[in-house]
Amino acid sequence: MRRRSRGLIAILALAILCCHRERRSLTPTAADSERPMPLRVSGLQPGPKQLGATGINNPYEGNAYAISQGQQLFEQYNCSGCHFHGGGGIGPALMDSEWIYGSSPANIFTTISEGRPNGMPSYGGHIPVYQIWQLTTYVRAVGGFEPQGAVSPRSDEMMSRRAEEPK
Repeated sequence: MRRRSRGLIAILALAILCCHRERRSLTPTAADSERPMPLRVSGLQPGPKQLGATGINNPYEGNAYAISQGQQLFEQYNCSGCHFHGGGGIGPALMDSEWIYGSSPANIFTTISEGRPNGMPSYGGHIPVYQIWQLTTYVRAVGGFEPQGAVSPRSDEMMSRRAEEPK
């Protein structure tokens, strides 16, 4: 009996040590809640010089939790009102393989925070940076740009066109 219990304890300890879980902070830090400065259209405004979108890295890249949070934010901020769950409508489709302003995390972040001409409003200064990153991660998942292990749950008819293309 003792051998059996020692063996079970050893197997359980080995399973606990070998199990790898994704580490993530479920509560945003103060730096994550910082809001970006609004878009400047002229150099004649006061304040510090803003950096461009180059060199911006998505802290939630490949994070399944951030994708699900981004999906909730996408609905709560009524992004579906223009993008129709990624299929396109008033706003462009998010399931295409080519995007007008690019599909990199930096480009999507810039699009959400600064807006784009003829329709996309600027959300920078209105929602926290970590939520913009979660939306960015979800939008990339809808477009099929996130790793397969982190893809958001969606029905089959809403699969990205990128995933349907032959390899």
